[in-house]
Amino acid sequence: MTTFSRRNFLSAGILSSAVFLMDGCSLFGITTPLKTLGVMHKDLFPKAQSLGIQTAPYMSLVFNHPRISKADKEFLKNGVKWLNEEAVKEYKSAYTKLSRKDRESILRSISKTEWGESFIYDVMSYMFEAMLGDPIYGGNNKEAGWKWLAFTGGEPRPKEPYL
Repeated sequence: MTTFSRRNFLSAGILSSAVFLMDGCSLFGITTPLKTLGVMHKDLFPKAQSLGIQTAPYMSLVFNHPRISKADKEFLKNGVKWLNEEAVKEYKSAYTKLSRKDRESILRSISKTEWGESFIYDVMSYMFEAMLGDPIYGGNNKEAGWKWLAFTGGEPRPKEPYL
């Protein structure tokens, strides 16, 4: 039982762990993966916020689920770090503190790299899962994503989250 609790604690630490932003040899700033992904989700699909869709609770499930590989979780965490490093290099500020226009510029810039294209693809995939999945998973609040698309969820609906 202790090992299980320790694993859950360490897995949860990915979300709350700090991403240290370095400017040369000195510490420039600190952010968290969940905060950066939340802003990134708003930038990639602004309509989600106006619909009341929250992707952060779903990303918590993703980071804590044992069937999602450690490599996938690490890639997301590293992607957040690399995204912020690009923001610091280009604008001397963390991604979350940039203007919408500057954040869009950073996303366009990293999308031209292999890692950036893959990172944006992965983030968007999880974002759409959150927006269009069953509300039990925490993203599609009050079936907002389904209502937006005039979609009726399948039956029977899950009684508890699979993730």
